[in-house]
Amino acid sequence: MFTEERIVITGVGLTAPNGNSLSEFRDALLTGKSGIQNYEIRYFGKTIAGICDYDPLKYQTKKEIRRGTRAGSIGIYCAQEAVADAKIDWENVDKSRVGVYVGTTEHGNVETENEIYEISKYNYDTSTWTHHHNPRTVANNPAGEITLNMHITGPHYCLGAACAAGNAGLIQGIQMLRLGECDLALCGGVSESIHTFGIFAAFNSQGALATHEDPTKASRPLDVNRNGIVISEGGCLFTLERLSDALARNAKIYAEVVGYAINSDATDFVLPNPHRQAECIRLALKKAHLSPSDIHLVNLHATGTGMGDSQECAALRDVFADCPNTYFNGTKSLIGHAMGASGALELAGNLPSFSDNICHPMTNIDELDPKCQLNNLIINTPKKMADVRYILNNSFGMLGINSVVIVKKYE
Repeated sequence: MFTEERIVITGVGLTAPNGNSLSEFRDALLTGKSGIQNYEIRYFGKTIAGICDYDPLKYQTKKEIRRGTRAGSIGIYCAQEAVADAKIDWENVDKSRVGVYVGTTEHGNVETENEIYEISKYNYDTSTWTHHHNPRTVANNPAGEITLNMHITGPHYCLGAACAAGNAGLIQGIQMLRLGECDLALCGGVSESIHTFGIFAAFNSQGALATHEDPTKASRPLDVNRNGIVISEGGCLFTLERLSDALARNAKIYAEVVGYAINSDATDFVLPNPHRQAECIRLALKKAHLSPSDIHLVNLHATGTGMGDSQECAALRDVFADCPNTYFNGTKSLIGHAMGASGALELAGNLPSFSDNICHPMTNIDELDPKCQLNNLIINTPKKMADVRYILNNSFGMLGINSVVIVKKYE
């Protein structure tokens, strides 16, 4: 039975290129600390990437790490950190009532590339192919590895939603809680994208891979001299609970999720459609019973591509045309594009604004592209706000998938 019971975020676990906890990540966003560095991957060669530096052995053995995947390891770290952050009495939780919903951009290509490279050393003799390949490459792998590690027996699966996947995982958690399919949802997104040379080669062939002599300056969304995406890895998972359950255990509440929407462009494989993006934003606002002027902060998807940034800004100018108190920021200038994790990470980075009323800025905008002009764009310096009560998070992806999540300050 579907209910409209209020859903709240009670825990955050993350690893980003510039932080391995919400406090570290938030501090980096406020102080302009970049996590983007020089990187080299076989076949493609030297490039730039956002690389995480969490401790996988905190929650896994060396054998478990070897057997599993980077995405699974990131997911385990984030899930364990989220549960710890939420101060959930894990030993006494009914684990058949825990659901795991993990958004991913893609999964399995890292492992397949690795195995083809390995058998190339043996004249492509497939008898040397690892028996771990199938469980590593199935689409539910990151979520499944979390359940194995944490002994969760409730539902688990991954949602393939391109770069909208972080928001999609969160939305799925909300829906499953309201359907009564679980009592605690671990949800968000993960990405191991930097470990596949194919993604670098593909973006490069599209003319959409960022380059710069200074890696920390390579990701420059909205800047007139932006030249593409910086590919990153990372993850962010939330603990979601029904408000009644959170209050019953006197939980810390980061925010209430009050609106969300997902729609499709149906127009192009990669080029965004600003009309459909605007439609998605309005759908989320309608679900939240809000008007555009109620939103205090909008986090842009803003990847650093020419068309992507300008089309999103066109959609935002359409929706927020007469909203003098709505401000705009973005996150990818400091962490790059963490693909399936990006939406969840970027939402997490703004959650502390509810308590300190400070909004982190976009960086690396030396000359704003006129096509990306927005009123109240926060650039280079954090913005102290009178109040932050509603945050809207955009996350869009290839094949024309758009997602929007709106969170509210819990009062």
